[in-house]
Amino acid sequence: MRIVDFRSDTVTKPTQEMREAMYRAEVGDDVYEEDPTVRRLEELGAARTGFEAGLFVASGTMGNLVALLTHTQKGDEVFLEEQSHIYYYEVAGLAALAGVLPRLIPAKRGLLTPQLIKEYYRPANIHYPNPALLCLENTHNRGGGSVMRPQEMAGLVETARELGLKIHVDGARIFNAAVACECDVRELTKGADSVQLCLSKGLAAPMGSLLVGSADFIRKARKYRKMVGGGFRQIGIMAAAGIVALEKMVDRLAEDHRLAAKLAGGLAETGYLHVKSEEVETNMVVAYLNTERIDAANFVVQLAEAGIKINAYGGNRLRFVTHKDINEDDIEYALKVIAKLA
Repeated sequence: MRIVDFRSDTVTKPTQEMREAMYRAEVGDDVYEEDPTVRRLEELGAARTGFEAGLFVASGTMGNLVALLTHTQKGDEVFLEEQSHIYYYEVAGLAALAGVLPRLIPAKRGLLTPQLIKEYYRPANIHYPNPALLCLENTHNRGGGSVMRPQEMAGLVETARELGLKIHVDGARIFNAAVACECDVRELTKGADSVQLCLSKGLAAPMGSLLVGSADFIRKARKYRKMVGGGFRQIGIMAAAGIVALEKMVDRLAEDHRLAAKLAGGLAETGYLHVKSEEVETNMVVAYLNTERIDAANFVVQLAEAGIKINAYGGNRLRFVTHKDINEDDIEYALKVIAKLA
């Protein structure tokens, strides 16, 4: 049976060039900072995003956790959008391991504004925790791949500085945001104190993320990475794929966005799925079932039986994600299968 997997861009397979780079990779013990391939990846990631230094971590979740540990002390207050990945999908690491208090802010499509930050910020008071960090997400996962644009980022940076907050950006898909904005990614990281970016999603590396920031921040973060079990040895084998991801896979994200738009249009034509086309900015399509005949969870099961893999997104919402292993034929095939379920 033909399989078309829209569950996430995490299902991407490494390219042949990545596999060859992994085979040839020069390696060393990274805990001793002696892996030349890791050093090259970290330097490349920092340069691409406008920071002094980088740190290779196992995953986006590890990168976000290490950033929280580095920026805060136990009992600090951290500002997050209420459906942010750090809060929603990272197993309560911010509370269980970093020991910080999340200050949750609801925002349309996950996009925080200066006004919202000021509304939820509490001035110094003996009863309140210390406000320490603002976490942003770009693109926003549960916002359906929504994009925070350079001017919006600039406004949030200004507000955070006024309030004395540091800024960490969960930029798991920040290159998708840059491609959607047609801007240099550094326009989306400017003013942040740290950024986490994934290599293993749309960029198709088999594992890994980068945490970038100042040289002093990364020096401290390196120790926290060791604390949470991220002290790698000959990990240059994986870092080699990450180098290819950054050098070769960014520009092609535009194709994922194009296919997502095409998929959105086709889904809307089924008559029983509603798609807000104006919200399809990157490689995610959120569709809403507008029939009482079947709920989202059962719809996912029926599609899986036909070889189309998607995720339910809560309530009547469904999520489709395009990526490098989805092509034009896959979109047309999936739309035909879905149409038959109408």
